[in-house]
Amino acid sequence: MMSRERVEAQLEVGDRTGNPGYAPARLVMERGQGMYLFDTEGRQYLDFLAGIAVNCLGHCHPKVVEAIQGQAARLMQVSNTFFSDVQIRVQEKLTRVSFGDRVYLCNSGAEANEAAIKLARRRQRVVLGQTGRSTIITFKGSFHGRTLAAITATGQPKYHEGFEPLMPGFVYASFNDLGSVEALIGEDTVAVMVEPIQGEGGMVPAAPGFLEGLRALCDAHGALLIFDEVQTGMGRTGRMFAYEGYGVVPDIMTVAKGLGGGVPIGAMVSTEEVFKGFVRGSHASTFGGNPVMCAAAEVVLDELARPGFLERVVEVGGYLKERLEGLESAIPIKEVRGVGLMVGAEVGGQAGRIVERARELGLILNTAGGEVLRFVPPLIVERGDVDRAMELLVAAMGDVAASGA
Repeated sequence: MMSRERVEAQLEVGDRTGNPGYAPARLVMERGQGMYLFDTEGRQYLDFLAGIAVNCLGHCHPKVVEAIQGQAARLMQVSNTFFSDVQIRVQEKLTRVSFGDRVYLCNSGAEANEAAIKLARRRQRVVLGQTGRSTIITFKGSFHGRTLAAITATGQPKYHEGFEPLMPGFVYASFNDLGSVEALIGEDTVAVMVEPIQGEGGMVPAAPGFLEGLRALCDAHGALLIFDEVQTGMGRTGRMFAYEGYGVVPDIMTVAKGLGGGVPIGAMVSTEEVFKGFVRGSHASTFGGNPVMCAAAEVVLDELARPGFLERVVEVGGYLKERLEGLESAIPIKEVRGVGLMVGAEVGGQAGRIVERARELGLILNTAGGEVLRFVPPLIVERGDVDRAMELLVAAMGDVAASGA
């Protein structure tokens, strides 16, 4: 256990040597186990953030740790000059549980979205010969990553600031408003790219009929439909992928976050026909399909496929929403929304202060969209964990209200 003085010294080094674009809390995490994180001063935290929907099996799941250790002792990296056995298994399992025929493995959600953008445009130009088409429709309030194409696709001006000129060929419709899409889609449209549930935009699910309407519009105009399931995929909504719950099959899907159970891996999934847009040399990643990352992903895929696992996500997610909706707190919750274990509680401008106080009391959350508390716990969360989280949340909200600031 470290003294506060030593922690402050560590934080000073971190501040001085790290990315100034980050604003980490003033503590240092040391280890994690299941639903809990522990800092270097010995404090324990109930984690309802899970690395922002990443640690889907909890912290340091024994099977994930064993798979990583075993793979690291056998083979760490070969690039895409060769296949590895575990890479092949992960690709096959992803096609088995999704609509896709082929998989491009990479390292993050942003990279997966970059690949989706490139595939959609290249297929249109090279395979179909429609060189005049380049526009991709995305949505206000969306978030697709931090690379230049991904932030351009992101329909939030705060992420664009200072990076202009942005990439051409992106226009923004209003989420859950089919009329705004109809006004933009046309002969120059390559694809419509959408999150089934907007995460960073405030945990806003697609309204009934909206995704079906996008599918129909894309079909009518010869455009592809891309689902960004970086946060909604891998069991987060109680389905392996959110599109299953909506009954709408996209042409391209991107996943990441929970896929690695805590290690960095992303994937783009699509059909054989759409993947004709890529040929040898079109797109690649040195670390894509890394054996160690794939070993973790294989465990995640196997665990999520166990009988009853996803049903439990639905059950506990429903319980979380019930508890939030019935919460008697000093700061009122305006709305609870979400699907499965991807839940947001709108509390207004005090959201950031509630997150800070909750952390001081031993509960980890964060905000989405500025005024919304985001609950994306590990998918192994139990009802008792939800009850404890609600106790800490009520206390935090009471303290913030009492402070009067």
